This record gives sequence, structure tokens and C-alpha cells, in this order.
Amino acid sequence: MEFKTVVFYVLAAVMVFAALRVITARNPVHAALFLVLAFFNAGGIWLILQAEFLAIMLVMVYVGAVMVLFLFVVMMLDINVDRLREGFWGYLPVGAVVGAVMLAEMVLVLSGPYFGLDNMPEPPMAGAGYSNTRALGRILYTDYVYPFELASLVLLVAMIAAVALTLRKRKGTKYVNPSDQIAVKRADRVEVLAMSAEKE
Repeated sequence: MEFKTVVFYVLAAVMVFAALRVITARNPVHAALFLVLAFFNAGGIWLILQAEFLAIMLVMVYVGAVMVLFLFVVMMLDINVDRLREGFWGYLPVGAVVGAVMLAEMVLVLSGPYFGLDNMPEPPMAGAGYSNTRALGRILYTDYVYPFELASLVLLVAMIAAVALTLRKRKGTKYVNPSDQIAVKRADRVEVLAMSAEKE
């Protein structure tokens, strides 16, 4: 067995363990940290597959930005974990059925003629001027341009929906109209009072 295969199996095993701990950990902070571990192992698998750009983007975007945001939100909110886990075991049969179906689909796809490990040729070595970022961009914006634009529209709709759902007017909030501040005149703000001097 080659060293690359051993590294792949180690990274895959750690990633599966971390993914299982994400959904079984009782502490939300520990679950987020296990998700960070899963992302790091996924980045290592991308490096083995010679996709350095995807590995760096996965670590920088998800671990460096999204997971830090998750950790701040989880640590700042007062989450009642016991209340969240009240109906956890009630959904276990449905989750097990869905997981079994997904596992069967993955086994059927990976054991097919296109993804079989026996039929998979060794990837060709890249030349001196090869850039996988350029190749990824060329494929993404030529062959898969319509799915890419559709995914961007879905993300845009999700972002607008998140803003619309969280935007609510509160009764105790003080609001200042900037146009009223700009249109104000000196006479409206300054008032000179004529007062007589005090006598002893």
C-alpha cells in the first residue's frame, strides 16, 4: 500500500469521526470545533487530489471565517442544550433510514464503471506551467456556467431572505432620519434667550 493511500485513509477516518462527533457532541462549542477538524481533514484530502486551490479556500473561508463566526455566535448566545435535545432520539429512525439510503447511493456510484477503484487510472502529472486554479476557472465558467449562475442566484435569495427575516422594527428603538438632520437650519437648533442679570 502506498504512502498516499495510507494518508488518505487516515484523513478520511478522522473526518468521519469528527463528522459523527459534530452531531453527537452535547456541547455546541465542542461540536463546532469538531466541524473545524472535519474541514481540516477535507482540505488534506483535497491536497492529496492535487487540488491545492480548493484546499486553501476550504481552510481560509470555512475554518477562517465561517467557523469563527459560528463559535462567536454559539459562545455569545445562551443556548439551552437540554431543550434542544428533547426530541433528538425521536428522529433517530428517520435519520437512520435517510443515512442508509445515502450510503447505498454512494456505494452504487463509487462501485460503478466510472468511479471504480480498479478502473481508475493514475492522474497525469502536471506540467511546469500548469495551474489548477486556471483550469478550475476555465471549466467553471465554460462547461458549468449555468449551474454556477443558478447556485449564485440561490445564495443571493438566501442572503436576502436572511436579511428580511431578521429585519424587524422594535418599539423601543430610537430612529434618526438623516435627511432631517441635513435639512436643519441654525434657527431651529440655536435659540438666544434674553435674560436679565441677577441682582444681589
